[in-house]
Amino acid sequence: MTASPTAVELYPRVAFPEDRDLPDLSRLFDPEWVYAAFRQFGGYEPTPHRIRVRQFSHSLGRSAIVSYEVEWRPDDYLPSQQFAAMIERDKPAEVFQYPDDPRLPGLPEVSHPESALGLLGRHVMAVRPRTARVQLVRYRPASRAVLRHSAGRVRFFARVMRPPAVSTFLAAHELMGQSGFVVPRLTGYWPEGGTVWLAEIPGRNLRQRLRRGRMPDPALLLDGLETLWNTSPGGHKSRPFNLAGAYRRARRSFRHHVRDYPEAARSLEDAVKSLDPFVRDWRPNVIAHNDFYDDQMLVLRDGRIAVVDFEEAGPGDPMLDVGNFLAHLRWASHFGRSREADARGAYRQVLRSAALDRFQWSERELALREAVCLFRVCTNAIRRPRDDWHERLEDGLALVNETLG
Repeated sequence: MTASPTAVELYPRVAFPEDRDLPDLSRLFDPEWVYAAFRQFGGYEPTPHRIRVRQFSHSLGRSAIVSYEVEWRPDDYLPSQQFAAMIERDKPAEVFQYPDDPRLPGLPEVSHPESALGLLGRHVMAVRPRTARVQLVRYRPASRAVLRHSAGRVRFFARVMRPPAVSTFLAAHELMGQSGFVVPRLTGYWPEGGTVWLAEIPGRNLRQRLRRGRMPDPALLLDGLETLWNTSPGGHKSRPFNLAGAYRRARRSFRHHVRDYPEAARSLEDAVKSLDPFVRDWRPNVIAHNDFYDDQMLVLRDGRIAVVDFEEAGPGDPMLDVGNFLAHLRWASHFGRSREADARGAYRQVLRSAALDRFQWSERELALREAVCLFRVCTNAIRRPRDDWHERLEDGLALVNETLG
């Protein structure tokens, strides 16, 4: 691709260590190259105000993908656009614009109102309404997307994924349906398009409530988890949670990214001295959620808790579910704004004490699980780039060691 002679501001301005097997990696953060990548889509007369780096996913030596959001000036009256650039070892860069994602074949149809209406009629609703409204909720290029479909008075969440993941999602939904949590009703699915529709549940996001200091009774969370942990897997072929794989990927990434930052490198090596043997000996022993934290839940009007994200449900570890929630609260209480951080830090103490009292767990065993989950959460410093990413990663690794004691 030939770079444009005129670049648009790319922010944040970040620089990551080179990956010798991905020599084009630095291009993904070069303003001229990124602007030229966007211009190839054509059809936009004004020059964008700037382009924001949204997410960065890097599998060392194998692949990397960066997603961008194009921002216009207010008087341009144009909606923001999203596009992505992906590189794989020994392959040329691939650039695509939302919703034309080559790894999510169903996304183009799901994202356009007319075709979405047809899909709802074929896969969800027996009676077709005249119109459908579509709103993008969340999008991770080449991985998954969530969209809200409104048809008449009913609303659904369409979850778009790679087609092979549909069967795993359906198995996880069935397992979660046996828990003590409210779970969205499955209303239809389109396997070839990698799309599942779930009924929308009216409620307030738990993370937002915690930010305002509105703490739910921890027993509500622990009751729901305990019923899930007591669920029999039956004939389900849910895959066990791969803690070892997730941990090794994070450890490999961190060693690559901190190689020029001695203090962060020392914190990393201190952490892995305790975490390596723990992960090596860890085994799943019950059905668990495996990615349990506040942003996955809603609080309903009657006080019940609904779990709306549950793709990882399957064989896991009770203490890891609680440890993961604590880890997210700890990260947020350290890096969040002061008032919100204080509220979430306070709830971490409440939930931790409630779990230890109720289940009579070892504090050390729970701390190990919180630490290994926090270790994984530290990838946020890289996945959601900021110009001070290395400082955030260093602080995050220090929190891991603090958790380990």
